[in-house]
Amino acid sequence: MPLTLSEKAKSVKPSSTLAITAKAKAMKAEGIDVVGFGAGEPDFNTPENICNAAIEAIKNGFTKYTPASGTDELKAAISRKFHDFNHITYAPNQIVVSNGGKQGLQNVFTAILNYGDEVLVPAPYWLSYPEMIKLADGVPKYLVTTKENGYKATAEQIEKAITDRTKALVLNSPSNPTGNIYTREELIKIAEVVVKHDIYVVADEMYENLIYGDEEHVSIASLGEEIYKRTITCSGLSKSYSMTGWRIGYTGSSIEIAKLMSAVQSHETSNPNSIAQKAAVEALTGPQDAIELMKNEFDKRRVYMYERICKMPYISCLEPKGAFYMFVDAHEVTEKTYNGEKIGTAAELARILLDDFSVAIIPCTDFGFPNHFRLSYAISIENIEKGLDRIQKFLESL
Repeated sequence: MPLTLSEKAKSVKPSSTLAITAKAKAMKAEGIDVVGFGAGEPDFNTPENICNAAIEAIKNGFTKYTPASGTDELKAAISRKFHDFNHITYAPNQIVVSNGGKQGLQNVFTAILNYGDEVLVPAPYWLSYPEMIKLADGVPKYLVTTKENGYKATAEQIEKAITDRTKALVLNSPSNPTGNIYTREELIKIAEVVVKHDIYVVADEMYENLIYGDEEHVSIASLGEEIYKRTITCSGLSKSYSMTGWRIGYTGSSIEIAKLMSAVQSHETSNPNSIAQKAAVEALTGPQDAIELMKNEFDKRRVYMYERICKMPYISCLEPKGAFYMFVDAHEVTEKTYNGEKIGTAAELARILLDDFSVAIIPCTDFGFPNHFRLSYAISIENIEKGLDRIQKFLESL
């Protein structure tokens, strides 16, 4: 029998965001002044008090294995955070701490999906959702949203898409890539559909602390006992505390689901990083000033970027309410020609901007919207201005 490789693994698409970021970094290494709008992480250092907690953990020898689902201390801190911020009651034995939000989500899909189960995924979506679902033997079923509805799925749209094979709905608020959030009223209607058809909600709330203006973050699990029982709430410390490399995510769910996720994780990674868990306790229980400082700076950049984009030809976007992304509609640009060739897609637009204008954007083909692109404002205001100047120069040349 000839040696073969896994067909499942071969079907996984490499991350296009990481590929573009890698190319931009390579160009920078060659001395090219590239402005990168691809960042999916805050451009701030991890707060000092959190770093100091990690240093103390090392000094105190807290460097051994921990329980697979996380330390009791950290799960107690997460439980209090769920209660105080999300208005959800999850006991520590309902919480699983993972090596980042991605592992938490993969744990969820592994725990709830059987072969052929369908998962409803509103588009645009974070590009990892479909791959995670397929790795867990599920089938992603896309709900294409509209700009007019804020790129959000409606309760009616969700209900029409449900079949006897539907197992779950992914709900990402605030959204990557759009930055939009689901309102309380929208979530109440969605919850009614979920309960009626008895499916799960995988609520990805990673950007929950980054909400601007008078908007509020509402966790769907907080809207009643029946929706609470069907929801797995997913979050982490990466975005809110600028801890992307520390790899701490967590979930709140039923005890039954938490046990399954813990068992899976125990065989995959044993446990989350012990030192990062100590740092996470400090993040959740220590001073929260850093969150507000980051959020205020992101808000200034958000307003500036939105106002600039609104004045540019051929592109448009909705004002994001959360996260740190602009989701830009470029369908008019894709109809234009550049150097005698039709641009065609946002992917080709991204290639042109990087090769000829030294600007890295994220085309959203792998996010389910091939004629849109994503800009991150998790970079300095000076670089935002420089990058937008280059994009505007390109657009005005068409």
